[in-house]
Amino acid sequence: MRELADFYADSVILVTGASGTIGSGLVERLSRFEASTIRILDNNETGLFDLDQKLRSRKIRMFVGDIRDKARLARAFEGVDVVFHCAALKHVVLCENNAFEAAKTNVFGTQNVIEAALEKEVGGVIFISTDKAVNPYNVMGATKLVAERLMLAANQYKGAHRTKFSCVRFGNVLNSRGSVMPIFRNQIERGGPVTVTHREMTRFVMTMADAAELIMTAGATTNGGDIYVPKLKSLNVVDLAQAMIEVLAVENGYSPSEIKLIEIGKQKGEKMFEELMTEDEAQCACDEGTYFVVNLCKEARQQKDSSRYSSEEVQNLSKDEIKQLLKKIYRQ
Repeated sequence: MRELADFYADSVILVTGASGTIGSGLVERLSRFEASTIRILDNNETGLFDLDQKLRSRKIRMFVGDIRDKARLARAFEGVDVVFHCAALKHVVLCENNAFEAAKTNVFGTQNVIEAALEKEVGGVIFISTDKAVNPYNVMGATKLVAERLMLAANQYKGAHRTKFSCVRFGNVLNSRGSVMPIFRNQIERGGPVTVTHREMTRFVMTMADAAELIMTAGATTNGGDIYVPKLKSLNVVDLAQAMIEVLAVENGYSPSEIKLIEIGKQKGEKMFEELMTEDEAQCACDEGTYFVVNLCKEARQQKDSSRYSSEEVQNLSKDEIKQLLKKIYRQ
């Protein structure tokens, strides 16, 4: 963290989608560094205000704006050293039912970020992607895949511009807004039932702290054209639900045995498991310890030891491990 702090010292940083779970978590951690200014951009004015009130940092500058508006981005990007592009439409079912709106934000909005960054000579742009972009099955994943390719392709046509473009690809950030953890918690607080879509469904998971650290590491170390992929464990969604019942039921006045678990079936656009790398990408993945760096234009120096990176193949967290993780998250 000291090396990261040194890298971002005196920098002007901008975060799009700053009021979202990842954006706000990232801003909170960046505010601990000696950055010159942290510009937070979002179309959610209340979210920006709440984040500013929470952090109360003189480094923060609030920018109300939308990544669909290229002119607004160009003004916001003036004098910026690093952009962390977190803004997106991310809810799978909503994107399925509003496909072109997802494209306008996730695809066209990302291209606006790229063009504004080139125009204003931003030093680097880090795009926040998702495991759903790997062999995509739904609209959200497909738009994120296209956005990744736009971001990587920008390195090839930027000419004399100095901007470096790279991506960070995540699994599910635990307890993020709209994820299953807040849903399960609300159901437990009401006495159940807790609804799971399928008993065999698995997901890659990580904490907000780990997500923020990898994003900041990418911004500090990339030379452009990279996809940063964390080494993650997965969990079974039923194990998560049961662990949450055991941890939260009593504090809400219920016995764990009182709260029922029911299966409601897969939702529109859902996959049974997720992948963080394709087989082709795995051939270009360099092992960097706690994460991989995929660069499709380079040969891997220390290749990943498997041809596939899927949540149905990696080690699942045990229920006890999940419970320990839950207790840590709810103490934060």
